[in-house]
Amino acid sequence: MSDIIHIESIEKIHQIMGFPKPKHPLVSVVYMKDFPSNMDFEGFRFSSELYMVSLKDGVEGSIQYGRNSYDFSDGTMVFMKPQQVIHGTSENICADSKGWMMLFHPDLIRKSELGKTISQYSFFGYEVNEALHLSEEEQLMVSDLVRKIVLEYQQNIDKHSQKLIVSNIELLLNYCTRYYDRQFYVRTNLNQDHVSQFESLLKEYFNSGKASEIGVPSVKYCGEKLNMSPNYLSDLLKKETGKSAKDHIHGFVVNRAKNRLLGSTDSISEIAYDLGFEYPQHFSKLFKSKTGLSPAQYRTQN
Repeated sequence: MSDIIHIESIEKIHQIMGFPKPKHPLVSVVYMKDFPSNMDFEGFRFSSELYMVSLKDGVEGSIQYGRNSYDFSDGTMVFMKPQQVIHGTSENICADSKGWMMLFHPDLIRKSELGKTISQYSFFGYEVNEALHLSEEEQLMVSDLVRKIVLEYQQNIDKHSQKLIVSNIELLLNYCTRYYDRQFYVRTNLNQDHVSQFESLLKEYFNSGKASEIGVPSVKYCGEKLNMSPNYLSDLLKKETGKSAKDHIHGFVVNRAKNRLLGSTDSISEIAYDLGFEYPQHFSKLFKSKTGLSPAQYRTQN
């Protein structure tokens, strides 16, 4: 396994990829048609301090980060956030490729509204096999916004430059949010299967006694079992059911607790431990937050 190459700046990645010095120290767009023809990072691993948004077009190859490897197709967008490890690949890029890669440092947005809200763009935490697939019209829309960002930092930078660049990045991310919503919608039958699988996973987990052994299942655990990132699983469930993965888990626990409270004489502490809570008071707090009653009150009143 190779050592990880750490990329802390826009200038550093330009050096690694053989590009001229960047026009702006905190943001850059590189077009795939301009990539060196002999570019081959097979076997290398990279860790970056940068955000990356990329449109794959006219490229033959695969990309890997997190747990998965994905053979991308034209019109695919992928998103990476700082501290993610990327596995380098060998790529064949067509001379007429319309693809691009936008990179920006967190310092670019730190004092802006986007700096406060960027964590809400959950697709930065998706696995690569959960990429966004765009229509031709959608590709034109996002590429036009990227073109405006390039035009802005290529001209003389003034007091308005950073605000306009950040505004266009935010608009781009908002369009990607819309397109992901569309993607969730058109895949609704497949998503319903995932919802059923998630519910079956919770039933199996609690019926097998795993909760009392290792605790209440986390969203990360459920995502791994369903081969999804935690963010993607939660967003999928939110679109299909109106509730996040965490809400589903808590709702399942509370419903199971209600059955135990009314269908047995087990103590509240016993029920709490069996449901995966290390401390009964944590169980009582969750139960009351969902029902408005403590477990004891619920048992008495019903």
